[in-house]
Amino acid sequence: MELINFDNAATTFPKPPSVIRAAQEAAQTLGGNAGRGGHALALRSSEAVFSARETVAELFGAEPENVVFALNCTHALNLAIHGIMSGGGHMIISSLEHNSAARPAAALAQEGRISLSVARVYPDPDRTVESFRRLIRRDTRAVVCTMASNVTGQILPIGRIAELCAGRGICLIADGAQACGVLEVRLSGINILCTAGHKGLYGLSGTGLLISDGRFPIKPLIQGGTGTSSASLIQPSLLPESLESGTLNIPGIMSLKAGAEFVLSKGIANIAAHEEAVCRAFLQELGGFDRVRIYRSPGADHVPIVSFNVEGIPPEKVSAALSEKGFCLRAGLHCAPLAHDTNGTKNGTVRFSPSVFSRTQDAVRLAEKIKEL
Repeated sequence: MELINFDNAATTFPKPPSVIRAAQEAAQTLGGNAGRGGHALALRSSEAVFSARETVAELFGAEPENVVFALNCTHALNLAIHGIMSGGGHMIISSLEHNSAARPAAALAQEGRISLSVARVYPDPDRTVESFRRLIRRDTRAVVCTMASNVTGQILPIGRIAELCAGRGICLIADGAQACGVLEVRLSGINILCTAGHKGLYGLSGTGLLISDGRFPIKPLIQGGTGTSSASLIQPSLLPESLESGTLNIPGIMSLKAGAEFVLSKGIANIAAHEEAVCRAFLQELGGFDRVRIYRSPGADHVPIVSFNVEGIPPEKVSAALSEKGFCLRAGLHCAPLAHDTNGTKNGTVRFSPSVFSRTQDAVRLAEKIKEL
């Protein structure tokens, strides 16, 4: 049975052939440890990794030396949150945050190391910005905000929140996991951008990014070998080495470079238009069917994600039934209980999320199967 992936918000699949080739070629030819050693294999790997930094920097309007490779977006967010809040203070997160941001923030607050506030997000951008503004205090050091909800796809007014932070010297940490690759994301106004490599950037699993504008020093979460300042027992303070202890995932990084090149060649606007068309076909086929509830606020903009529930059937059972028909969708809380509390879906939803490889006819067939339930 053919499996059709509509869970691309978790991990895009299939991957572009260029991504698979890049990882395979890296495993076959880049056998050196990047930044460690002056022999030919090490130098070749170092050059390839720097080339990947340049590609990522081009995509997001950053400096290559401020591009840090991480294991995933969760890893990047933990590096940013712990690194910026290491000296204590007050932090604000949004009410749509994924646990990758909410849990490290909550852990620091529970330990008494920081104070924490949650800004409620509304369909109206003005109310959302005001929600953040009201919570700012003299000791507010950072704001952590997802650029788009991984549950409903709602896009947050990150530009206006960035202006709010910049005027008060507050570090803005943005979670771009659901935005990068489908929205034109630039580092301008964002101090630290964290994102996944394996979602909208089409890299392999085990890849992520932390990209800084260099304004706010990030205290390392872990220390270890960096290939620089090896005679000192003190961790280097300069990016990217300060946050990249240990051997890098070179095949993963090269797959991420190829994925970023794929996005650049396709054009983000074209990718978004295609995925939105798939979402529209799905929504149109379900339109007027009152047993299916769609969780999209009319007053908000969305990335190509649709959350829904079928009346009288728990979301996990809907997902399981659709899986038997060959359709892969994620059900439950999507690791974002704050977002479900905000949206009034405490028992979770079923999430539909296409990719650039998804087909409208498959979305229509999926909607038909949902109605059969």
